[in-house]
Amino acid sequence: MVAAAVHARIDSTRIVSIEGMGLASVREGPTLDAVLDLVARAVGSLPEVPSGPVVSERGEFYEEPEGTVGLHFQEEFKYVETIGERETVQAAHHAAYAARELLRR
Repeated sequence: MVAAAVHARIDSTRIVSIEGMGLASVREGPTLDAVLDLVARAVGSLPEVPSGPVVSERGEFYEEPEGTVGLHFQEEFKYVETIGERETVQAAHHAAYAARELLRR
């Protein structure tokens, strides 16, 4: 599995700028604990700690409630609420997919 964390400045409808990206990978199978650890490592590998929350789609954490997932991060955690947040999550998905493809070669 590969996870990408994107540190972005956004407004409610778009990404204003990308401040950095962090990546992490594991060969472990996709369990909730493995995904939580992987995402925490990707966030931890960002060049600069973001001042805002970690944002994700519900499906990434098996539909677990925000409060349960948030316990695994030092930063605030929440699920996507705005178009700008969704765009940032999509950027992270593209980065993770590209990294996964590179690791296969």
